[in-house]
Amino acid sequence: MVLGGSIGGSLAARMLADAYRRVTVVDRDELFGPTAPRRAIPQGHHIHALLARGKQILDEVFPGFTEELVSLGVPIGDFGTSLSWYFNGRMMKKAETGLVCVAAGRPLLEARIRGRVNALDHVTYLQHTDVLGLIATPDGGRVTGVRIQAREQGSTEQRLDADLVVDCTGRGTRTPRWLTELGYPQVQEEQVKMDLTYTTMWFKGPLPYDPIGDDIALIPVATPAIRRGAIFARMPDGYAVSLTGILGDKPPTDHAGFMAYVESLPVPEIHKAVRDAEPLGEAMTFHFPASIRRRYERQPRHPEGLLVMGDAAAVFNPVYGQGMTVASIESLVLRKHLAAGVPRPAAFFADLAKVINGPWDMATGADLGFDGVQGRRTLKVRLGNLYIPRLQAAAVGDGSLSTAFLRAAGLVDPPQALMKPQVMSRVLRPNR
Repeated sequence: MVLGGSIGGSLAARMLADAYRRVTVVDRDELFGPTAPRRAIPQGHHIHALLARGKQILDEVFPGFTEELVSLGVPIGDFGTSLSWYFNGRMMKKAETGLVCVAAGRPLLEARIRGRVNALDHVTYLQHTDVLGLIATPDGGRVTGVRIQAREQGSTEQRLDADLVVDCTGRGTRTPRWLTELGYPQVQEEQVKMDLTYTTMWFKGPLPYDPIGDDIALIPVATPAIRRGAIFARMPDGYAVSLTGILGDKPPTDHAGFMAYVESLPVPEIHKAVRDAEPLGEAMTFHFPASIRRRYERQPRHPEGLLVMGDAAAVFNPVYGQGMTVASIESLVLRKHLAAGVPRPAAFFADLAKVINGPWDMATGADLGFDGVQGRRTLKVRLGNLYIPRLQAAAVGDGSLSTAFLRAAGLVDPPQALMKPQVMSRVLRPNR
């Protein structure tokens, strides 16, 4: 039984389908039909990034997946040449990385993944259905199913038995509460509070002035020196600008205010491109108060038959585009444990923590570089926030450093790869 039918839940169902006779995915929303942002995914209106490692995994799990997206008009390109990356107003030198960027919006990507999984004979999606709680043995030592209720008027509660329950319900997960109700300790949490707001407006193409051309995006990344950031991207059905504001700086939703915010960015080409462009609707905004990591691997006890994945385990600052890719990596952890038999929670959560560590350190470390962001600043974080800006500055004239940075940011290489002697020597050259 998989709770939640978005990308993480569907990937979990795909892995479970190789090990179980029947897999049921429960979700409160309408999951099939028009490709549009879902009510349960308020961030679905905004630009989403599938990082390089995520693309690699989806092509492995669903053969021909990228080709399928290309046939639908999704732009693809190299992360190092099709995207222009700006830090403190300066563009990193473009360099071929061999890593493919797929510029599909969240609704389209989610729909295609779900369609592949739904085509499996023994996978069933229960739509318009609420999960009311867990069913456990009298001693609470094993979860044996869930209580559900359809959203149709007059529906009554049902009990569904399951050999394994996987929570992929995202940031709104209720597993920590359910565990305390079963007598387990409170799940430990880490939070980094950055008070982020991002606002997105879509525009009709072709643009009066187009600085992207056949490329995919211009990305001025917010930094402690220049706190306003954005993504300006070419998508299958138009162009989009997602503006980011940190520590209470809220990009406006009215057209004039939105354009004034765009004009304040350190890349003037973006404002020039959209100031006279035709909007495809009103701007949409989304507030993200904090990154949250739930430390299930530190629990002294955990019931058998219950796993937690995706945003339910760790939700990342969305500006770094890690969520979908981390969910893909986590699905490989599930596959590994399924291959060894029935997954044991303690071993599963220990391995899950290992794959979360790198992306979490990169995202929260970058956020903690901003004065005012609340979180624990370890020595490791402080050293990283001295070194990474130097790397980004050096990459303005050094394509090999651009490649190294993008491989780590794309979750292909671990963050430690940026500390290799051959990388550090180029960053710390005296003539820099």
